[in-house]
Amino acid sequence: MASIYVTRRIPEKGLLMLKETFGDDAIEVNPDDRVLSREELLEKVQGRDAILSLLTDKMDSEVMDAAGSQCKVISNYAVGYNNINLKAATERNIMVTNTPGVLTNATADMAIALMFAVARRIPEGDRFMREKKYEGWAPMLLLGQQVTRKKLGIIGTGRIGSNIGRKMHKGFNMDILYFDRNVKEEFEKDTNATKVDLETLCKESDYISINLNYTPETHHLINENLLNLMKEEAILVNTARGQIIDEDALVQALKDKKIFGAGLDVYEKEPKMADGLEKLDNVVLAPHTGSATCEARTKMSEIAAQNIIDALNDKKPQFLVTQ
Repeated sequence: MASIYVTRRIPEKGLLMLKETFGDDAIEVNPDDRVLSREELLEKVQGRDAILSLLTDKMDSEVMDAAGSQCKVISNYAVGYNNINLKAATERNIMVTNTPGVLTNATADMAIALMFAVARRIPEGDRFMREKKYEGWAPMLLLGQQVTRKKLGIIGTGRIGSNIGRKMHKGFNMDILYFDRNVKEEFEKDTNATKVDLETLCKESDYISINLNYTPETHHLINENLLNLMKEEAILVNTARGQIIDEDALVQALKDKKIFGAGLDVYEKEPKMADGLEKLDNVVLAPHTGSATCEARTKMSEIAAQNIIDALNDKKPQFLVTQ
């Protein structure tokens, strides 16, 4: 009988798929709504044929060795997989899978929501009303930035970045600049976008959306120098990975009003955020909920489960990361 460990509860549909295929007794799920400690993780993965992990689980050689030589697959409940040591997995003949595609609309919508929330100062207005400070319409009350017909710079035009660009161009007549290693001809055709270098994008954009994978090359890609190039009216949004921004430099830029504001769904040292960030009114903070729609998270659970079902039945999973 298969032995599968799920490091944190996911939507029920995926769990039911695993139970229907392998039986109720084959599945163990972390019963607590929290990240397992290192010691707990090492203990719980022992003797498992498959592990369904989350981005918050560090899946390195020590964990893989604890699981044992019979472990066939680590199914990551995420698009990203920088929490998993792919080299160590390949050396141990462990397949690594992810859940791409299904998060595109949800995460793109979240980036757009953050743009509007920062631009129109919605959280500030909400607090203002709850604190009963509103005494009537005033011409200078909570002035924000317009979105329609402004210039949007997209850093990384994969599924999510290009989705944001298409929606904002077609829906709000935004001019699109993009930074990417490759020319995206179809994206340019759809949005009349212009490929530029990163410095030009930072200088010219009214809104900047980060949609890159995190790699050693993208660590602190957005740093003090680039923040200083941005317009005073610029709004920076990150729904990708927190480590792409030098968060301390961002705090200082926001304090000094070098840019108008920022919207963050991810953080450099998640779940912690840089000191002082929480005290600033010109940043909107979300708790990594870019994919948090019922539809997206349920589909993720289905894909993560199917990856395990395929791997344990000697089929190549559709969303295999390792070769």
